[in-house]
Amino acid sequence: MLRRMAAVVFLLAQFSIPASAADPAFDRWLQAAWPEAQALGVSRGVFDTAVAGLEPDLTLPDLVIPGRVVRDPGQPEFVQTPGEYLKETTFDRLAVQGQKFANDYRDTLSRIERQFGVPGNILLAIWARETAYGGYKLPHDAIRVLATQGYTGRRKDLFRKEFLAALKMLQDGIPRERMRSSWGGAMGQTQFLPSEFYKYAVDFDGDGRADIWTSVADALASAAKQLADKGWQPGARWAYEVRAPSNADCSVGVPEIVMPVSEWLRRGFVPAYGRNLSAAELAEPVSLLQPEGSYGPAFLTPKNYYVLKEYNFSDLYVLFVGHLSDRIAGVQKFETPWSKAEQLRTAQVEQMQRTLAARGLYTDKVDGKAGMKTRAALGAYQKANGLKVDCWPTAEVLQHMSR
Repeated sequence: MLRRMAAVVFLLAQFSIPASAADPAFDRWLQAAWPEAQALGVSRGVFDTAVAGLEPDLTLPDLVIPGRVVRDPGQPEFVQTPGEYLKETTFDRLAVQGQKFANDYRDTLSRIERQFGVPGNILLAIWARETAYGGYKLPHDAIRVLATQGYTGRRKDLFRKEFLAALKMLQDGIPRERMRSSWGGAMGQTQFLPSEFYKYAVDFDGDGRADIWTSVADALASAAKQLADKGWQPGARWAYEVRAPSNADCSVGVPEIVMPVSEWLRRGFVPAYGRNLSAAELAEPVSLLQPEGSYGPAFLTPKNYYVLKEYNFSDLYVLFVGHLSDRIAGVQKFETPWSKAEQLRTAQVEQMQRTLAARGLYTDKVDGKAGMKTRAALGAYQKANGLKVDCWPTAEVLQHMSR
C-alpha cells in the first residue's frame, strides 16, 4: 500500500498536478450540473452539501489531463493472461467459501432462483468476484469519483449521467458514507453503478428498501434481476468446456458465428471429461471461444455466456464467474490447463490492432485488449501470411507486421 501511495505521489509531482488542487473549472462543471440534478428531484440543499468543498481526484485512472498520459486502469481482466487470472488455488479457496454461503443462504437463493431464474451458484460467484463475498471494502467516495470521471475522464458523458444519478441516491436517503465505490463508481456488494441501482436494485428481504450494501439478500437478488432483465435463460448452462481438434480454426471464434452444439461436436470438438449432453443441450446455438487462441481450454458459449458478459465485458471475468459457479456446485476444475503464454503490453496490442484494421481485418475499437475479435482478426492475418495460425498475439507476430 505504501509503495502504491508513493508511486502516485511521484507521478503527480512529475506533472506538477497536486492531488486535490483548487480547480475553478471543476467548480463551474459542478454548478452546471445543478439544473439536471434539479430535474431529477434533487433539492438545492442536497446538491450544495454534496458538492461543497469537492475537488477532483486526479489519482484515478482513465483521466484525460493535458500534459499527462492517460493512465490505463490496468484491470486484471484485461492485462493478465488467462493462466494468471484463472488460478486454481483461487478457485479452491473461493469454492469452499461459496459452498458455505450456499448452505447459509439456501432458502434465500432458492427464492431468488424461483423469482428470477438465475441459479444461486452464479450469484455467489459474482459476489465473490466483485467484493470477495463482501469482504473487500471499496476505497473511494462515489460522488467524488463520478464527478471526477464526468469532468475529465475518457467517458465523460457516461459518468456525468452516473454522477447525477448518484446525487438522486443522496436525495432518496442513501447515506453518503455508505456510497463507497471502485475507481469507476460502482457500489455495493455486487458492484452497481447508480443507474444500475435504479434499474435493478431489489428489496428482497422485505424491510422496505433496496440495500445492495449491507443486505446479502438484496444484493444477490439485484444481481439476479439484472441478469434476468438482460436475457438470462433459466435451466441453461453458461458455457461448455470442450477439447478442440488439432485442425480447429481459431479465427472463427467470434459471437457472430453460431451453430448448434451438435454441429461443433460433429466438427471434432469433444465435451470435457466426456460429459454426456442432453438433446436440448445438443440443440443449443453456441459460438466458439478460445481465450488463449489454440492454446489452453476451449468453450462453446451460449446465450447465458453473453448475458454474463454484459455484467462485465471481459471474457476472463465471465470465465472466472462461470467456472467458480461450477466449482461451488461441485464440478471439476478445467480439464485442459492454461498455458504459460505471455501477454503483450497494451501499447503493443494497440499497434497490432491498428495494423489489422489497416489491412481490413479488424473493425472493432483500438483498445489494447486481446479480445475475441482481435484474436480472430489475428488468425486471419496469420492465415493470409502463411504463419502458424494460433490466434494469440505474440512479439513474433507483431515483428512480422512491422516488416
